[in-house]
Amino acid sequence: MTTITTAVQERRQNVTVLFIDIVGFTALVDRLDCAEVRALQRDYFSVVSEVVHECGGIVEKYVGDAVMAVFGAAEDGFGPEAAASAVRAGLSVQETLRGRLLAGRFPVRTRVGLATGEVIVDPMAAFDGGYGMISGSVVSTAARLQAYAPHGTVVVCSATREVTDELIAYQELPPVSVPGKSYPLDLWRALQPQAAPLAVVS
Repeated sequence: MTTITTAVQERRQNVTVLFIDIVGFTALVDRLDCAEVRALQRDYFSVVSEVVHECGGIVEKYVGDAVMAVFGAAEDGFGPEAAASAVRAGLSVQETLRGRLLAGRFPVRTRVGLATGEVIVDPMAAFDGGYGMISGSVVSTAARLQAYAPHGTVVVCSATREVTDELIAYQELPPVSVPGKSYPLDLWRALQPQAAPLAVVS
């Protein structure tokens, strides 16, 4: 592939990144046979990927019990609805898993973190399992937010909250200091979707 082709193929744009994992996964799988772990993962990944796709997102990668998904990476661009779809996906996954026994016997809780920001999008990378489809600091921010999210919640960064404020109801949480960040991260808990206000007709 030539340098010119690569430059044309890649593009710079805003996206919303979603990270989700299972609370207490390491302690859980330490007690299980590898076949049981695989059955649990298969059921869990199936639920998450189905919701992500229904909400218009793309699963970028699976790592252990973590799923990374991207919203708003399409060529027609990014907007409030794409970011709100990412938040709805997080809420929907948690609702779908509530009371469900994965692989027929394992109840789980999850935590979700979302961040919005500028990345380089490489659409062709999606054809190889999605690995490396996007590049930017927003990826690590979303992963950090997920790690610090209270169990059973969906938390977002201030940029995500700002762009979706008319579409999602939020509760402000105390800022968190995370390794590698020189400043505390503002944290907002997503509560539920809400109808956008109607435009005033003069």
